[in-house]
Amino acid sequence: MTHVPPGLTYPEAGATARRPLPAGYHHLYEVGYLGRGRPVFDAAAEAVLSWRMHRAAGIRVPAGTLPAAPGVTVDVSLGLGPLRASGTCAVVWTVREERRAGFAYGTLPGHPECGEESFVVTLDGAEDVRLAVTAFSRPARWYTRAAGPLVPAFQRRYARYCARVLRAEVARRAL
Repeated sequence: MTHVPPGLTYPEAGATARRPLPAGYHHLYEVGYLGRGRPVFDAAAEAVLSWRMHRAAGIRVPAGTLPAAPGVTVDVSLGLGPLRASGTCAVVWTVREERRAGFAYGTLPGHPECGEESFVVTLDGAEDVRLAVTAFSRPARWYTRAAGPLVPAFQRRYARYCARVLRAEVARRAL
């Protein structure tokens, strides 16, 4: 179910849940293998929905931030000191099914990018567990416009890193 929080900086709320992604943005779709079986899926789903994956990947998420649910806002930041980039996002949809769990959040005013990103864990018929990161975005601040093609490259690298971090996080908790 998609929830359109007030103030999103783009009109295509919920578009990461369907294809094709909207035109006029950089598109991202990365899938990473996490392991096998229900315990891996359950641990990965909980880590994604509770923001633990984000924190483990180096994203600052304030203590006390509610688990991902439609309408929840979250302040996220990455970097150090004057090189810290931060912004606020709102969760636009979540899914918690037998074999699929995750969420998408969209940018609010002041975020360096404009768009939406989703993090979805799946358990397939062969019991393989994967994380899919899907996003569409474009620069919203002078410094992300100035960075040009470096931003999409960073986003792709970050999506792959999320899968590696989540795989390690799950390995500690699923056994």
